[in-house]
Amino acid sequence: MTLKITNVSLSYPNGVQALKNVSLTIPNGMYGLLGPNGAGKSTLMRILATLQEPDQGSVHLVDAPGFGQASGRVMDVINEKDEVRKVLGYLPQEFGVYPNAKAPDLLEYFAVLKGFQDRKTRRESVEGLLRKTNLWDARKQKLGGYSGGMRQRFGVAVALLGNPKLLIVDEPTAGLDPAERVRFPNLLSELGENSVVILSTHIVEDVSELCTRMAIIDKGEILLEGEPLRAVDNLRGKIWRCVISKDELKQMETQNAVISTKLLSGRTVVHVYNDTPPDPRFESAIPDLEDVYFSTMSGHIGLRNEPVRS
Repeated sequence: MTLKITNVSLSYPNGVQALKNVSLTIPNGMYGLLGPNGAGKSTLMRILATLQEPDQGSVHLVDAPGFGQASGRVMDVINEKDEVRKVLGYLPQEFGVYPNAKAPDLLEYFAVLKGFQDRKTRRESVEGLLRKTNLWDARKQKLGGYSGGMRQRFGVAVALLGNPKLLIVDEPTAGLDPAERVRFPNLLSELGENSVVILSTHIVEDVSELCTRMAIIDKGEILLEGEPLRAVDNLRGKIWRCVISKDELKQMETQNAVISTKLLSGRTVVHVYNDTPPDPRFESAIPDLEDVYFSTMSGHIGLRNEPVRS
């Protein structure tokens, strides 16, 4: 299963160009779309979820079984919405629930809408999903009493109805408490085994922990695409670390390619992108995906469409 996005662009009536010639090839597994708020992530997710159409470009789901067709079918996501929705799961950033409903009842209702005709099969699927998302023990509780993490897990259960071949998850950990943020990736990590799973987020740790491939997007354009581990490895020997006082920061930024700053015990830790140490105070830092992200956003590195390994 592969999702191919080709030259997708979209502008809003107010003149904002949300997407600019976005092209990506997304294979089976967990794929991270990383970028700041307003970068165009949610717009692209809505297009992939058949909720919005681009001004130009195409999106195809290649080799999508389950339609009574031979293997190798190419589905046009933009022009064959009803067919694509049969194998689509979508967890938007914000979604509503009926506060007085209980999870099994509402999930079964969605299962009917998804096409589950047999009552026994439908109930078995609902029970399985509630157990998978660790909501079985809360099945008698009304949804209005669910925590933010429980609501997110219920949203995942809805998205997983019918074993989707294309699963889109938009900002899944935003607003979760620390305990839920630890548990939630464990649930998502199981989803990419047999499906294309796209995780859209502005949180670097989500991509670092879950995704085998990723793209960084800003202002509607893809700035970097490839494997997170390879992107990190490419930065080795180019990230330098120094602890300075707050008063030194402005001068440091004028003299060096500062990509990020953090506070540590009242002092400022700066990370600088450079081929050599800027001055003797700097020590080599072991790069991570956060360094990749900030180096890309600051324009120091960029890579388009690194080939997908078979």
